[in-house]
Amino acid sequence: MEQFDLIVVGGGPGGYVAALRAAQLGINVAVVESTHLGGICLNWGCIPTKALLRASEINHMLHDLGTFGFAADNVRFDLDKVVGRSRAVSKQLSRGVAHLLKKAKIKVFDGRAKLVGKQGDAHRLSVTKDGKEIAQVAAKNVILATGARARYFPGLEPDGDLVWTYREAMVPKEMPKRLLVVGSGAIGVEFASFYRNMGAEVTIAEVADRILIAEDAEISAMAQKAFEKQGIKILTSAKVGPLNKKDGTVSTTIETPSGKTELTVDKVILAVGIIGNVEDLGLENTKVKVDRTHILTDEFCHTDEAGIWAIGDVAGAPWLAHKASHEGVICVEKIAGKSPQPLHPLNIPGCTYSRPQVASVGMNEEKAKASGRKLKIGRFPFVGNGKALAMGEPDGMTKTIFDAETGELLGAHMIGAEVTEMIQGYVIARTSELTEAELKETVFPHPTISETMHESVLAAWGEALHI
Repeated sequence: MEQFDLIVVGGGPGGYVAALRAAQLGINVAVVESTHLGGICLNWGCIPTKALLRASEINHMLHDLGTFGFAADNVRFDLDKVVGRSRAVSKQLSRGVAHLLKKAKIKVFDGRAKLVGKQGDAHRLSVTKDGKEIAQVAAKNVILATGARARYFPGLEPDGDLVWTYREAMVPKEMPKRLLVVGSGAIGVEFASFYRNMGAEVTIAEVADRILIAEDAEISAMAQKAFEKQGIKILTSAKVGPLNKKDGTVSTTIETPSGKTELTVDKVILAVGIIGNVEDLGLENTKVKVDRTHILTDEFCHTDEAGIWAIGDVAGAPWLAHKASHEGVICVEKIAGKSPQPLHPLNIPGCTYSRPQVASVGMNEEKAKASGRKLKIGRFPFVGNGKALAMGEPDGMTKTIFDAETGELLGAHMIGAEVTEMIQGYVIARTSELTEAELKETVFPHPTISETMHESVLAAWGEALHI
């Protein structure tokens, strides 16, 4: 049996970052990964979808050249090459993760790990591959970073052919002419944006009363208006009936408060949430608590079982790669006896890479009002920004929400071009506990879209200069 100080189960953005930080701190660490280093995010999520979305943005631009004074004939794309580039980017980064782990002298086991008991104060794990045990390992501390997988509902099950999960949606063999996306969170909206920009007729069906339910309602409404302007049909408060497959198509009935819609499409993408990968980990013999497929932890990612920690998607929302990575660092530093700061949920930014992009941090307006504070809210439209106009991206807005009495930045919400790159400015402001005073005094470069961030702060105090 091989002994380590720490064993990380899962090599995704939470697991491999935790292992690298552990190695930096002199901890003897091993990683057990059953599929791909880099996890879902790098191989089948964050990274390859961004490569696809970049291709769809280019396709959109090529069909909008007249706006900039250009013309091109017979614009077309090679879907195999579009998908191939996406896969190549993922492969390159996965190899990069393997190199980083090797460079840090971290041992990687290619298999599945299961807790099988204790040996003194060390947890024992059995590592299997194709049903056969390939190793037994033990460590005083174990970090579970096993991630999550797509959720399905009765009557809405994927078949890998006509009804897709995110995996099939990322490697289409041909472009569907008609597409139904069930769910309008970040994953659903991004796929809807990709396929629409590539020429498909797209319908989004969302059970909630608005799309992007995690975002500020005002931003959500602007996003819906923008998507509908692009030709995406959106049905909210929608109940999707059973999916009926016939002759290579899928038919269904979608009920909304305004009536029933009969729809026939070539493909369906299911994007209705995720469930944590907690099965077959040996948790039944521990004090680890699981609630609705997610492992319960304290603010430092420790479970109720001494020496067992959990990070990332398996430990609950928000289901974001950067949250998982930061939890991995916090967790390892706590194990090493350092004094890390716990991760504040309201300081975790959310980004959706659709067209237009959406980004946010902190409270939305509804939650800020519910907190009982007196608010000051600033808004600045991209149409008032020189760089946005020069880029041909006048549709967008930056919105900031402040505590009127203390000046605390409670939340920031953005929609428009490149907002996923800019939101970090507000994240730093919240993490540093800056107030409107410091933000007002900050000099923003001109001409940049980031100037809308400054103007929005000024607008909250009635001091905006360009509206």
